[in-house]
Amino acid sequence: MKLISIFSFLFVLTFNLKSFSQQDSCHLKFEVKGETAGKVKLIGVFADQNYIADSTMIDADGKFEFKRKSPMKPGYFYVILPDYTNFHVMIDKEQHFSMRTTKSDLINNMKVEGSLDNLLLYEALRLQMIHDKKIDSVNQFKKLHEAEPTTQKYVEDAFQKINDERKAQVKSFVEKYPQAFFTKFKSAGQNPDLVEVLDEKGQVDRAAQLQYFKAQFWDNVDMSDSRLIYTPVIVNKLNKYIVDFTVQHPDSIIKYADKIIQKSLANREMFQFVSNWIALKYQPTKTKVMDGEAVYVHIINKYFTKENAYWLDTAELGKLRKKAWEMESSLLNKKGPDVISVDPNGQTKSIYEIKKPYVIVFMFDPKCDHCREETPKLRKFYQEWKDKVEVFAIAMQTNDKEWKEFLDKYQIRDWTNVYDPTNRSIYAKYWVDITPEMYVLDKNRKIIGKNLKTDQLSIILNKDLGIQE
Repeated sequence: MKLISIFSFLFVLTFNLKSFSQQDSCHLKFEVKGETAGKVKLIGVFADQNYIADSTMIDADGKFEFKRKSPMKPGYFYVILPDYTNFHVMIDKEQHFSMRTTKSDLINNMKVEGSLDNLLLYEALRLQMIHDKKIDSVNQFKKLHEAEPTTQKYVEDAFQKINDERKAQVKSFVEKYPQAFFTKFKSAGQNPDLVEVLDEKGQVDRAAQLQYFKAQFWDNVDMSDSRLIYTPVIVNKLNKYIVDFTVQHPDSIIKYADKIIQKSLANREMFQFVSNWIALKYQPTKTKVMDGEAVYVHIINKYFTKENAYWLDTAELGKLRKKAWEMESSLLNKKGPDVISVDPNGQTKSIYEIKKPYVIVFMFDPKCDHCREETPKLRKFYQEWKDKVEVFAIAMQTNDKEWKEFLDKYQIRDWTNVYDPTNRSIYAKYWVDITPEMYVLDKNRKIIGKNLKTDQLSIILNKDLGIQE
């Protein structure tokens, strides 16, 4: 079993329904005056995925209900009406409640009975609608009066007032209803204030400012509350924190991945989600980050243990850790392993016996369309760089006849070619997920580039040579 997909994770999480529900059934009543009869869907949220939680029919009076003998999992939901307009619902411990509104104004006319979370939700949504109108008005004013000297100050003050009102509302929720699901959700979505950090010259230090921001980014998130996984908030914050705010280099990603995974250990389901999400983001074939596999390997090795990875059985866990081990030798900045195999003349060849400063380890399958496209490009590159570069080409998933025909067709017998039908000579040395695969080794045979196309090779080599392109 591989790392579970984000969506299938929904069905793997184990919850004791009694632990979060004070009610042993679910009965949600709705009325939308002015809506026509038809089918209504209750759409649940899991991270950045949606799923159909239930469906029913709305009658000619705009009434419908969802009724179950057992409670629903807590989460953030959308009610999709027959004309595909929708309104929002939060479900938690209170699962016997009613909501009434009108088709003409779903938010402002919403009346809630029996659900504190939805009362708070619609109080927040109504303020958001007011703020959205104010923001549009301020932007229009700015556009019309941009040249006037007082405009900037007016705009800044207006936006500050909106921000202060929003923060005041969230603060009131926290003070009055600190344990409410909506309060936890709304608090988690708040970003820290952007503090002005100055350098020695009195200029804003953007790097220090970002670090300060990131250090507080998760302060309002209760990582012990697994209900938040069933809202958009956790995955949105992960995307900002890991992808948007972090330099996409393995060392930086690992540093911040560790910080948030450590926080997620407060709750088993939260840890499962966060560790899977980051590992899947940087697994082979899913990432464009050079050596994103280093992030994947780090997370598997450090966190996917028998104690922590409770959702995997021994065999599944063993397969994941074996895969990480197979990838570990070919991470950036490690010494590239030697490969000893046989050339077309039956002679033994080795990477470490090559005398040229650089080695391109090229792994290909003669039947692979992308390999056929890339090989002529690599041959042209080799003709231009062969004083400094040797290609060590390893044929895979082929036979002796196909291999030699490929060498002749693409006229590549002038570089080093080897073939091992058992693949034993490269096992757990150079990781290949999709062919063709290229690694670049420097004079010390350290891996300085991987997952490359031919047109990227000169960039890697010139950088190592200290040449600006």
